[in-house]
Amino acid sequence: RTEEDADCNEWVEAIQQASYSDLIIEREVLMQKYIHLVQITETEKVAANQLRTQLEDQDTEIERLKAEIVVLNKTEERMLPYQSNPEEEDPDIKKIKKVQSFMRGWLCRRKWKIIVQDYICSPHAESMRKRNQIVFNMVEAETEYVLQLSILVNCFLRPLRMAASSKKPPITHDDVSSIFLNSETIMFLHEIFHQGLKARIANWPTLVLADLFDILLPMLNIYQEFVRNHQYSLQVLANCKQNRDFDKLLKQYEANAACEDRMLETFLTYPMFQIPRYIITLHELLAHTPHEHVERKSLEFAKSKLEELSKMMHDEVSDTENIRKNLAIERMIVEGCDILLDTSQTFVRQGSLIQLPSVEKGKLSKVRLGSLSLRKEAERQCFLFTKHFLICTRTSGGKLHLLKGGRLSLIECALIEELDANNAAGQGFNRLEFKIVVEPADGPSFAVVLLAPSRQEKAAWTSDMSQCIDNIRCNGLMTSVFEDNSKVTVPHMIKSDARLHKDDVDICFSKTLNSCKVPQIRYASVERLLERLTDLRFLSIDFLNTFLHTYRIFTTAAVVMDKLSDIYKKPFTSIPVRLECQSPDSSRCAVSPASAFAIATAAAGHSRFTNPEKSYDKEFLIRRAATNRVLNVLRHWVSKHSQDFEMNAELTTAVIALLEEVLRDSDLLPQERKAAANILRWRTCYLYGPILTNHTSMEIECFESLSAMELAEQITLLDHIVFWNIPYEEFLGQGWMKTDKNERTPYIMKTSQHFNNMSNLVASQIMAPADVSSRATSIEKWLAVADICRCLNNYNGVLEITSALNRSAIYRLKKTWAKVCKQTKALMDRLQKIVSSEGRFKNLRETLKNCNPPCVPYLGMYLTDLAFIEEGTPNFTEEGLVNFSKMRMISHIIREIRQFQQAPYRIDLQPKVTQFLLDKTLVMDEDTLYELSLKIEPRLPPAN
Repeated sequence: RTEEDADCNEWVEAIQQASYSDLIIEREVLMQKYIHLVQITETEKVAANQLRTQLEDQDTEIERLKAEIVVLNKTEERMLPYQSNPEEEDPDIKKIKKVQSFMRGWLCRRKWKIIVQDYICSPHAESMRKRNQIVFNMVEAETEYVLQLSILVNCFLRPLRMAASSKKPPITHDDVSSIFLNSETIMFLHEIFHQGLKARIANWPTLVLADLFDILLPMLNIYQEFVRNHQYSLQVLANCKQNRDFDKLLKQYEANAACEDRMLETFLTYPMFQIPRYIITLHELLAHTPHEHVERKSLEFAKSKLEELSKMMHDEVSDTENIRKNLAIERMIVEGCDILLDTSQTFVRQGSLIQLPSVEKGKLSKVRLGSLSLRKEAERQCFLFTKHFLICTRTSGGKLHLLKGGRLSLIECALIEELDANNAAGQGFNRLEFKIVVEPADGPSFAVVLLAPSRQEKAAWTSDMSQCIDNIRCNGLMTSVFEDNSKVTVPHMIKSDARLHKDDVDICFSKTLNSCKVPQIRYASVERLLERLTDLRFLSIDFLNTFLHTYRIFTTAAVVMDKLSDIYKKPFTSIPVRLECQSPDSSRCAVSPASAFAIATAAAGHSRFTNPEKSYDKEFLIRRAATNRVLNVLRHWVSKHSQDFEMNAELTTAVIALLEEVLRDSDLLPQERKAAANILRWRTCYLYGPILTNHTSMEIECFESLSAMELAEQITLLDHIVFWNIPYEEFLGQGWMKTDKNERTPYIMKTSQHFNNMSNLVASQIMAPADVSSRATSIEKWLAVADICRCLNNYNGVLEITSALNRSAIYRLKKTWAKVCKQTKALMDRLQKIVSSEGRFKNLRETLKNCNPPCVPYLGMYLTDLAFIEEGTPNFTEEGLVNFSKMRMISHIIREIRQFQQAPYRIDLQPKVTQFLLDKTLVMDEDTLYELSLKIEPRLPPAN
């Protein structure tokens, strides 16, 4: 209670204006200032100690100089009697001395001026100027980065924490923690670092930065957690956005003027690039720092530590990428799938196959099969992992439903690649079907017959599936054979071989295990990589895919073929570790790892190797193991990388010669003979895309006479043909960014040219009509075409059309856009949001994860990813070892591209439509379009 009403009103008003959140924010600001003051105080203490030491040194120096002056004075006093009186000196002598003194001063000043000018023009001075400029740029970049982190924390993190504590929270505290991770800690760290940088700049031109990096380096490990969970945080954010209340609240936060129209995902991405930015800055700084500079060693140490941290972060991303992929698929399956929670379950491939019904005696009528291939309900979304094969159906909403009996354990499966001729499944389907026979331990056996859309895709599926089955059988049978014969288990055998897990001068391993439970290779020499490729004990499918995708970077096809030929002809050279005979009976030897592999690969259909009482011919078994390995690698190489053989006649000849030599082996097992014959047949069964030709004899169709559906289908078909024809080797080495890009990557450049031509055609057709209504109608029709392309999963076509509409020549036509209906404008906004480059094409990547092939992605997105990998890490280490972790990341991107390349569209080519789309006479260049735009709607005169 107050004495006066005025005081009461003032208290009430003050209480109303105050809030707990403001007090909390003020407290946090004060805490930050306190931390900064403590840091500044510590810095000042260090500076004071340094100054105190300098003062003591200077006092000592002063005393020394005083002693010297005393000695000099005594010497001068002794010499004075012998000197003449200066007053008696001749006036002319005085003038001469004065002139001499003036000349000496002039010469000295002139000499120093020349020295200064020479230094200013010297390389050292230029290097120092560049060094200082790099430091100034670093301070500016750090200031900007701290501001970005401050916006992330103050405009998003803290408000969302408060929202999570409300009565009706739009988001939980766990989701907030998952989205933002340790971004607040990162902000505090860089605020301290930024304050130190500014303090150093205050002492310019004396710039000492090494001690700052010494303080920063131990704390940068917090970035590992952020990078490792970054993808997961974006997935959590995407799931939270499905809540309308949260989405509305987030848009309100993003509308803050400080955000400058940037989304939350953009701010979450900034920390991902900070470590590489520091490495680039230090690299430039060292380039302009002399070798004798006091900071040289400290900066080199900081750069090496940051590079180690960057490599660890790359490995973290690579190691968790497969887990994230499995979790993404598991979340898409409505019923869930617990086998995908196994961290050793490695994703191999996915795609669309048609499941054929199994009936009595395996016979189906031609009519039944012909109609079934076109029925949507027979289409299955299949996922192959190293241990399981999943068969699902996809709903219209993108969710997956696991079929009853659709979870197949590969250890219980047998693959039949070529069905018998009397099987009706082989009639009318060009031998595109294959069968999986499942024999579960707790139930009756059954078969699944699947139909691939092309022979190339069938070869890819059967090759990967047979490799996975072989790996599982190899591991299981090797274990049983060692337990029965030599009492040495497979894990112990691998563990005892240090070459498989211990770093050496020519190899370095990561902590992650591959599909064969062996540590993945991080760096290795070419010889060690070839040794792993031909190691008869195991063959990891992920290693094989990575090797065949990227071997061109560090070796040649001829070297690989020579190694395979040597292994076949001299199989004993491919056994790094072999157990010696320990039995007194020399006819019965302890089975070596290579022998175990031979049993694993050959015992499936031959009982002669499964009898434990049978004495094994060690040489015969190792030869069979070597033959299986060579055929396995060749089958993958020929079926999945056929372009290598199309472009290299010598390689094709070498493969044929080796296979013919294998077929002449009298001891060849039946399944080996069949495998060699299949490889020869696959070699002559390449799938070529249709050739694009202009049918000049046909009458040219006009835009108005073609329907949106016809245009969208033919655009999709043309885009996929151009996309399909890109050979995978063009994705290596950033050839599309070189000066000779047309010679090194002709198909990528053709894809880019096709994209530009289609975009120019769309813009030209919109600008062609003279009246406003026709142009507006043309815009609406092209957007309808783009929407149909989206339904056909042709996101390249969507971007072709939307980029044309965003050209300045069309975007500035205000009168035309005013005639376009609101629904069409809303459709354009949705399409642009899907293919937006915001957040490294975040929305497009999420869409591609959930789409069902066939699909045409935007190639530029993958080229950006490959360029980022190529520029961020070298192909070889300083010791000359191959950076196989980088090869693994490149291979992952190429595999995703080829997954979309190998799924063809079932669209018939319509020459009348393609002739219109490929007619270059209808296309106007950029300058012509803009001139026409100015004629249609001239610029408004400037307002007075």
